[in-house]
Amino acid sequence: MTAAAVDLPDLIDLLDLESDLAPEERETRDAVREFVDRRIRPNIAGWFADAVFPQEIVPEMAQLGLLGMHLQGYGCAGKSAVQYGIAMQELEAGDSGLRTFVSVQGSLAMSAIAKHGSEEQKRRWLPGMAAGEIVGCFGLTEPTAGSDPSTMATTAVLDGGEWVLDGAKRWIGLASIAHVAVIWAKAVDESGLERVRGFLVPTDTPGFTATPIEPKLSMRASVQCDIALEDVRLPADAILPENPGLRGPFSCLNEARYGIVWGALGAARDSLEAALAYSQQRIQFDKPLAAYQLSQEKLVNMALEIQKGQLLALRIGRLKDEGRLENHMISAGKLNNCRVAIEVCREARTMLGGNGITLEHSPLRHANNLESVRTYEGTDEVHTLILGQRLTGHSAFR
Repeated sequence: MTAAAVDLPDLIDLLDLESDLAPEERETRDAVREFVDRRIRPNIAGWFADAVFPQEIVPEMAQLGLLGMHLQGYGCAGKSAVQYGIAMQELEAGDSGLRTFVSVQGSLAMSAIAKHGSEEQKRRWLPGMAAGEIVGCFGLTEPTAGSDPSTMATTAVLDGGEWVLDGAKRWIGLASIAHVAVIWAKAVDESGLERVRGFLVPTDTPGFTATPIEPKLSMRASVQCDIALEDVRLPADAILPENPGLRGPFSCLNEARYGIVWGALGAARDSLEAALAYSQQRIQFDKPLAAYQLSQEKLVNMALEIQKGQLLALRIGRLKDEGRLENHMISAGKLNNCRVAIEVCREARTMLGGNGITLEHSPLRHANNLESVRTYEGTDEVHTLILGQRLTGHSAFR
């Protein structure tokens, strides 16, 4: 059987994981894959080269039910964790930056409101966000507070019945196109203690400024920003009333990390498919690259690592749907699958030779994007220490 005889995603499914998917999971995969093939693949090289996020595709993402896909009610699709993961894998096969939009919108901003917001806040924001009419962002990371958000300097002070926010955030996805920002700040609660709390900040509020970070070598078809907060005044009910403290943003980060467990493999799979197709067509020394032992070794190693990562993602997804997923399991998936994905993309690029450094081919674009994916929502080091603490019982963060 040759690569041309069947679809490449089916060809590299060496373990027949297809048979472990329920009909509704396959339907989700096929719908998102069709969208990626039709709207993203023909255009992504230009969007990446020009550093453009294509806002025109947001309504189509909403029509597919991708925004807040795993949330229940308020216009959200209410799909399973596995369906959400499969969708993220297919989106990231198109581009990490476009999967990131769905992640920031749904797993971060919408999850923060769904998990920690009041009923009034949920009704005000979630339906419009699910429809793609309202874009949200999630402001946690700061210029000097990345892996350790407990050191954040942004403050919220209650003054005459209003909250006043001051501070700065950095690497905030979608901030310059967002309508509402979930901003995490240190606030003094009723007991007099300083705790991290979330606030819903309409981005047209005076004192809120979002500036895109440019130029970038990664995630060029996405938007990441600096946020400045200068005497931003909000009504008293702008605070998210539930779950104060760092466990608030961390619960949202775990939702985003879960999507990455699947998404990174989409970039890896697309890179393998590109290398496999190219190796069948590229003739060197009178036969295709695919006919050489060293080429086959590379292809086999990439396929095996992707399949192992997919088994890990599927296991984590099933546990999440059963309510049995623990935080360290998400770290295992994020650490392993990002590490595997970036190596696969780099190896796939080598099979394309000099042609592989052009945007005609996807592996190097995916590898560049994964430099960001590997860093955000917890670096390798952070997830290693989470797993190390699980194994040893000792925290090595301090």
